[in-house]
Amino acid sequence: MEHITHVAGLRLTLDSFRRDGKRIVVVPTMGNLHAGHIHLVEHARDHGDIVVCTIFVNPMQFGRDEDLDSYPRTLTADMEKLRAAGCDVLFSPSVHEIYPEGLDDHTVVSVPRISERHCGASRPGHFAGVSTVVSKLFNLVQPQVAVFGLKDYQQLMVIRKMVTDLCMPVGLVGVPTQREADGLALSSRNGYLTPEQRRIAPALYRTLQDARNRVLQGEEFATVEAAAIRCLTEAGFRPDYFHISHAETLEPAEPGDRHLVILAAAWMGSTRLIDNIEILLS
Repeated sequence: MEHITHVAGLRLTLDSFRRDGKRIVVVPTMGNLHAGHIHLVEHARDHGDIVVCTIFVNPMQFGRDEDLDSYPRTLTADMEKLRAAGCDVLFSPSVHEIYPEGLDDHTVVSVPRISERHCGASRPGHFAGVSTVVSKLFNLVQPQVAVFGLKDYQQLMVIRKMVTDLCMPVGLVGVPTQREADGLALSSRNGYLTPEQRRIAPALYRTLQDARNRVLQGEEFATVEAAAIRCLTEAGFRPDYFHISHAETLEPAEPGDRHLVILAAAWMGSTRLIDNIEILLS
């Protein structure tokens, strides 16, 4: 695996692969890799010849009171995992390499409407930071395909709209969420949970499963959402949102919609967990 930290070196290396006719796939991450990330890297191999993983803790997508400084940075361990997974190129630039003139003077890519609900409402500016850095990574790597996990469902939908609107020649692949045996979605932030909080945390996914069953049984969406909020609160969470939405637009679901997604976010202590579950109605 080749480890690159500068834009010039990345372009030089990837240009040589392109001249050889190689198909390039990128897996963007913020590092602190777990089994879910590695699954993405392994999945990427099915879509191309050269797998590029990026590790960049993007300050633009963190709010003023969020955990940028404490976000785990585990580059040495991440590199070992990526080598074992067959990654070809790791790009781990510094903040200065990505934002040489600082954040305040950098162009921002903003995706309207779909960025404004759910996590976008709870974390103002978050998705502008995501879409900006992902568009920049796409321009640097110029991949044919990019692979993302479906745990961050809204993120993938935001990126999908950005790619469509800006005519970017990148195919997007969403990979199903990887989970612990008890159902908890794999996440770098799970490491913040205390043992007792970790015991409770799988209730978020169980609540999503119960809500899906209620929807399939024909209950009204608002009733299902309210019951889920009560369930999460009783389990010890501080719910942020629990929304039944159209799976593509992420607008509130309406009767007659057939492809739905339930998006949820809830605090367990100081840790914010997100998860989702899709529903296809017959």
